Amino acid sequence: MTTTKSKLPITILAGLSLVGGLAGCSAPVAEDPAQPAPPAPAEPAPDAGGDAGASGSFADGTYSAAGEYQAPSGTETVDVTLTLAAGVVTEVTVVGESEDAQARGYQSRFSSGIGAIVVGKGIDEIQVDKVGGSSLTGAGFNTAIEAIKAEATS
Repeated sequence: MTTTKSKLPITILAGLSLVGGLAGCSAPVAEDPAQPAPPAPAEPAPDAGGDAGASGSFADGTYSAAGEYQAPSGTETVDVTLTLAAGVVTEVTVVGESEDAQARGYQSRFSSGIGAIVVGKGIDEIQVDKVGGSSLTGAGFNTAIEAIKAEATS
């Protein structure tokens, strides 16, 4: 009876040894003290325009607007109230007005999660989609945000 041994384990070990040996040959690159250090990144210039958002100027204050959207239950509405400081959202509340129990549930989940997404962001950065499992309520919220942006710039 003849026994044949596989050469695969030996080949794998040899390959790993080669890779390990090559890795050990590499040396860290020493910095040349004669070379000047790379320049530091430039700091953005402060905005002289006052209450500036990401790409527009918005007055500080608390604003409210209603936003409608289409749901399987029909046209639904959410009331959005938010506070702006220097174009940044510092507080937000969303109240749904649905008569449909399922739509009310989605609006409630949306309301519970929206603050974590938009507070601390510039109002120009806000464009939500699905929040708290609700994908349709965001359309009403976005409509309300556009109305608030228009009011905050006038």
